[in-house]
Amino acid sequence: MIQKKLPKALFEEGQTLRGKLTLLQRFAGTFLQDVNLGVILINTKFELIDISDMACRVLGLRREDIVNRSMEDVFADLPLEHHLVRRNILDGVIVRNQALSWTNNKERYELLLDSNVLRDEEGRIVGAYIIFKDVTNLRSLEEQVQRSDRLAMIGQIAAGTAHEIRNPLTSIKGFMQVLLKTFQQQGMDREGSYTKVMLEEIDRINELLNEFLLLSKPKNVTYRQVDLSQVLKDIWPIIHNEAILHGVTVQHEVKEKLPLVVADREMLKQVFINICKNGIEAMGPGGRLTLLEGVNYEEKEVFIDICDTGPGIPMFIIDKIFDPFFTTKPEGTGLGLSVCQRIIHDIGGHIRVSSKGFGTTFTVCIPFQ
Repeated sequence: MIQKKLPKALFEEGQTLRGKLTLLQRFAGTFLQDVNLGVILINTKFELIDISDMACRVLGLRREDIVNRSMEDVFADLPLEHHLVRRNILDGVIVRNQALSWTNNKERYELLLDSNVLRDEEGRIVGAYIIFKDVTNLRSLEEQVQRSDRLAMIGQIAAGTAHEIRNPLTSIKGFMQVLLKTFQQQGMDREGSYTKVMLEEIDRINELLNEFLLLSKPKNVTYRQVDLSQVLKDIWPIIHNEAILHGVTVQHEVKEKLPLVVADREMLKQVFINICKNGIEAMGPGGRLTLLEGVNYEEKEVFIDICDTGPGIPMFIIDKIFDPFFTTKPEGTGLGLSVCQRIIHDIGGHIRVSSKGFGTTFTVCIPFQ
């Protein structure tokens, strides 16, 4: 009796085991394709066995080009310190919530990475896995909130003091202009040159006050439907003339007609002129500035890429460039990009920046309905 049932029991057990394996295999396949995580599997030879679709997208890799290749070959174009995966992972090094930045072409990602080894039933290491999550939007949101708080505080101070500073400054400038005219009439060239310098410095103070006032909420903003392509055409002569002065070439690429966005036209002009001038000034003669229009229908955003061929922005300061008063220019105020970010943030958009050591791309994204 038992001998007759045993084969059947074994058969049923085998069927159940095969069913479990098939289910696990299907889950693993679906997990690698559909999950919103970067997953990398490697064997003990440090070869890539499989990789998720999201990891390919973030890392800028193609599955068919890298599967079964050594991880050292996969990242051969990068210095060792920038390799996402190191050999010591196979020694049992465990990583939990390691924050790192990754730049793929124009896109910069903020990642949280976990890794661990895989062991068999006897505890021997048979491979390892790396899992990472894209937290770029969360990091960007956190930074925007922090900057908005700082800008709000500066804006309150600016709104309360800028006018009080400007009033006596206007009187001082008027008297200085009278003195300059008197010195010129009496042939006092040296005194006249000193007065000109003081008038130029007063103008600089006025420009700084203007930027301070822009940090507070503008009172005469008019939001309406705006054609971004037309905005860029309106400011093109200004950008072109600035480029000529610096020996830089500029080009404007249009892929498709852009949907209308809701914004203030003049404020948008200020944003694009400011970013374009920064890019032009960062390049020497022979540089090239490119403006590229595009639409991200998945995110319902219109975007403008502003790419330069300058020296790039070092990674240790790229997160600070939108901070108020941070500047690398000898005579800069450090308020230009802060104002630009506030303008775009107020209409529900955002500004991304990426740099790989040569060239920088600013991407201005604005939602459309």
